[in-house]
Amino acid sequence: MDLTLRHSLREDRMHGDVTFPLAAYWMEYAPGEVNVDCHWHDEAEFLVVLEGEMLFQIDTEYFPVRAGEAVFIDSGDIHAGHSLNGSSCTYCAIVFDVRWLDSTSYDAVQETCVRPFQEKKKTFPRHISPDSGWKRQLLFLLRCMINCCRAPYAGFEAAVKGYFYLMLHEIAIENRACNRSEARTDDRTRIERLKKSILYIQLHYRRQIRIGELAEQIPMSEGQFFRFFKSMTRQTPVEYLNAYRVNQAAELLLHTERKISDIALEVGFDHISYFVKVFRKTLNCTPSDFRKQKRNPAQNGALQGETAFPVLLRHSAFQSEKYKPNL
Repeated sequence: MDLTLRHSLREDRMHGDVTFPLAAYWMEYAPGEVNVDCHWHDEAEFLVVLEGEMLFQIDTEYFPVRAGEAVFIDSGDIHAGHSLNGSSCTYCAIVFDVRWLDSTSYDAVQETCVRPFQEKKKTFPRHISPDSGWKRQLLFLLRCMINCCRAPYAGFEAAVKGYFYLMLHEIAIENRACNRSEARTDDRTRIERLKKSILYIQLHYRRQIRIGELAEQIPMSEGQFFRFFKSMTRQTPVEYLNAYRVNQAAELLLHTERKISDIALEVGFDHISYFVKVFRKTLNCTPSDFRKQKRNPAQNGALQGETAFPVLLRHSAFQSEKYKPNL
């Protein structure tokens, strides 16, 4: 796959495989370092905060999420995570294809639970907190799924799918499910504009991109675009572009033997000194230290498979092999 698109705003990758399209990712951020950039994917996602807290964004909605709480992200929703009160944060994300829940025949479960969920007519609340008995049950079932994926065993897939059906049962009860089949027109317009502008970044990040270029895609004036982009992402266009470039550079540092100077040029940085400065600001380490520590965590004071540095931008970028399901 072209590295340009490997970890784009719209993720173009399979989570799990065709027989079990689900994957779990464990992520750990040091205090003040939570920064999961805006992205979306065709799969739905549960994100369970295990320790600490973060400020989560789904489309135009923001809310704090703390340990013991969860977030649900419908297919296609733009989402991001931000530092909250300088806290650290550890979470598990479960990403899955909603078609995986289909029945082999059109039965009552398909009609009353699965299809309304897939159409977003009866879906989960975006923020799941333990403020009611049925939400506590959802959180319990999510923890059961996490435990299955943490240490997979023969037949664990059936258990995970069973927990999903139990969760659908919980929201099938009257006045529990949310209907997000039709977004407000103004919100939908803002979201589509954001997707369009960042897709432009993903396609052209290797060269210089002017704010005016991005503004023309909407179209807006440069000043309007700057304010719009920051209101949607909590980053300026330049901050987002640099973070995206660092994300691509990190992939090349991990998976190739190319020189750091060549990687800097490849991802759009004209000067190696500026690249190192931005990389250090994003990950609190130099590119060379990142490559060394990520490849040899046990030799640098970190347990094998654990995150020695804050994880870049998107939870799918660095999956903890220690907990990866054998899919």
